[in-house]
Amino acid sequence: MKLRIKGNSIRLRLGQSEVRQLANDGVVAEFTDFGDSCSQRFEYALHAVFDDPTVSARFADGRMIVRVPAGAVREWAQTDQIGIRAVQRTTDGSELRILIEKDLECIEPAADESQEDAFPNPQLAACASGSD
Repeated sequence: MKLRIKGNSIRLRLGQSEVRQLANDGVVAEFTDFGDSCSQRFEYALHAVFDDPTVSARFADGRMIVRVPAGAVREWAQTDQIGIRAVQRTTDGSELRILIEKDLECIEPAADESQEDAFPNPQLAACASGSD
């Protein structure tokens, strides 16, 4: 699972196996270590939930958790829908934008990044069919 944070937006991109894991197990989690102890770790997770009809995010104790309704996860996993978008109001009245996407094959992949678990990119298919 890839994480991008920019300003007041969170973007999570999941490969095919991670989308299956979320749909089947209800959770996908990752972490980044910054040191020798657990207090030096940043964790992030995506949870499919049954008790909340909205997409939401929270951060506490070095851990970011994004919660998504299980029905929305199931539909997303079983269709060609690319992403799930949401806006969460914060206590100060601003907005946190949340985007959860299927990780698509890159048109120009980076040499050091594997694409074996990426979803087929519709733009690549259109390029291939147009070259005949």
